[in-house]
Order: sequence, then C-alpha cells, then structure tokens
Amino acid sequence: MAAVAMMRSASAELESNDTRDTLFLLGGISLIVFGVGLVVTNPVIRKLLGETNVSGLLHGAVPDLERYLKIRSM
Repeated sequence: MAAVAMMRSASAELESNDTRDTLFLLGGISLIVFGVGLVVTNPVIRKLLGETNVSGLLHGAVPDLERYLKIRSM
C-alpha cells in the first residue's frame, strides 16, 4: 500500500515539474515576442533597420563561410 502511494506522489511530482517547465518555456517565448515588438515599434530602430543593406552583409559573409567549410573538410 505504501509503495503505491509513493509511486502516485512521484508521478504527480514529475507531472507538476513538466507543467512548470512548459509554463516557463511559454512565458519566456512570450517575453521575447513582447520585447521584439517593443523594439520594432520604436521609430528610430525602424529607421535604422530600413537603412540596413542586407545583401551587403550576406555578400561579406560568403568568403568567410567558404573558408570555414574548406578548413572543416581537411
């Protein structure tokens, strides 16, 4: 009888830990989304993001990536 009670309490504790971990994960994701929303709605940051040359950044990163792949294949 005591063993059954211990197994029930252990499974309930494990279940509550899973629920708590899931809540922490979802809470963290929601805080990230909220923070990104606050940053993107700032007019100064929107202006800076609008002026960013994405193709220039990618073009500059390609030679480094090629070098990395050559070194890795050795």
